[in-house]
Amino acid sequence: MTTHGPNRDEYDVVVVGAGPAGLAASALAGQSGLATLLLDENPGPGGQVWRAITSTPVKAKRMLGDDYWAGARLVEEVRTSGTEIIQGATVWSLDRHLEIGVSAGGGSRFIRAKRVILATGALERPFPIPGWTLPGVMTAGAAQTMLKSSGLVPDGRTVIAGQGPLFWLLTAQILRMGGRIDLVLDTTDRRNYWRALPHAAAFLSSPYFLKGFAMMREVRAKLRVVSGVTKIAASGQGRLENITYEVGGQSVTVPADLLLLHQGIVPNVNLAMSAGVKHKWDDVQLCWSPIVDNNGASSVDGISIAGDGAGIGGALAAIERGRIAARVAIEALRPEAAARIPSMDTLRSALAKAERGRAFLDVLFQPPRQFRIPDGETIVCRCEEVTAQDVLDSIAIGATGPNQLKAYRRTGMGPCQGRLCGLTVTELMAEARGKSPEEIGYYRLRAPVKPITLAELAALPKSEAATKAVVRG
Repeated sequence: MTTHGPNRDEYDVVVVGAGPAGLAASALAGQSGLATLLLDENPGPGGQVWRAITSTPVKAKRMLGDDYWAGARLVEEVRTSGTEIIQGATVWSLDRHLEIGVSAGGGSRFIRAKRVILATGALERPFPIPGWTLPGVMTAGAAQTMLKSSGLVPDGRTVIAGQGPLFWLLTAQILRMGGRIDLVLDTTDRRNYWRALPHAAAFLSSPYFLKGFAMMREVRAKLRVVSGVTKIAASGQGRLENITYEVGGQSVTVPADLLLLHQGIVPNVNLAMSAGVKHKWDDVQLCWSPIVDNNGASSVDGISIAGDGAGIGGALAAIERGRIAARVAIEALRPEAAARIPSMDTLRSALAKAERGRAFLDVLFQPPRQFRIPDGETIVCRCEEVTAQDVLDSIAIGATGPNQLKAYRRTGMGPCQGRLCGLTVTELMAEARGKSPEEIGYYRLRAPVKPITLAELAALPKSEAATKAVVRG
């Protein structure tokens, strides 16, 4: 493992992201003799699911659960596979020629690949409620990062609000580690239980059922859980002081020092979109997903997408998707090695087993409209402090889609490059204009897709190829 730049100018396979999919793909490609490079922006491997797996101070295995510790074996496979691993690497450019702009160790350079596997994982879905930008309000994912990386848990008056598997998992983990949670606000739409019924049989026979049931029972036995919450707002002078929620038509206000929000995850599409990969709006998961075939191959030749970045499926499915994408690369670049790895039929069977029951979760935890599409003075774009009303006012004077909105309000042009507002802007504009999200579209994304310094750009080799790559970006 290294923190400096890549050792070569060209690789057989470059994998972006060291979560479950990226680790699985890298291990298989490296073991098969392909010159493989794994790029990841975090200090250590694991992604969000297995964050800090090699360095966490939390040593009691029960605290984080068996699923977390399963990642250690896959990390070891990658480290012994011959794969070159670079942590702390920012991939800020990818084009149709499979030329990759990467910053590591204070400098940037371009490398080339014969195959690229994007395993960039997922982001937490925006949860734009009144007051969500106040100090003291944070995402459940951020809280889980601190828990895994540093062993930190809440000790003030804490409320966790939202829905989804991670919502219940984090709550259980905080309790096991002695953290404080005063109230759980479950925003799951009660009508979704009926909508999910057609998928219940598959879910009951899936690996999700018993684990999810056990976590929910663990939490409900120790905490007050309010179900059917239909409104949430945070308030305070300069920081969070109170949370107001509504259930059954009644409004309740409680004091709080910390509010953790979560309503599911969505694919991290920015790098794939900037490379020209075609995407579609997923009407079930309510997000943008890349268009890929059964092997994970995208619309751009040579670029495959594996894991949750290709559509939310969970860690077990991500592992198998990563292996499938790697096998395709092995078959193309080193076919003699393909006979020594699991067959495609074996991998597809494992993927089908891992995905069983996912449809039930997708429908059950589809977030309600009011928690996706804000109104009034609720902030939509945190970077530029643009409100929902600002967006509607811009539509009234001619903004037709997210890209036109940039000219009116600079939405999506801040450091997050639309990661925290993109879905909200798409759905808000679609509803206001009476169109579908597909018709409204998404931000046009260009390199650099992650913030980099001028010093890193200045470190680029002074070559014609690098100059052309910057211009193309």
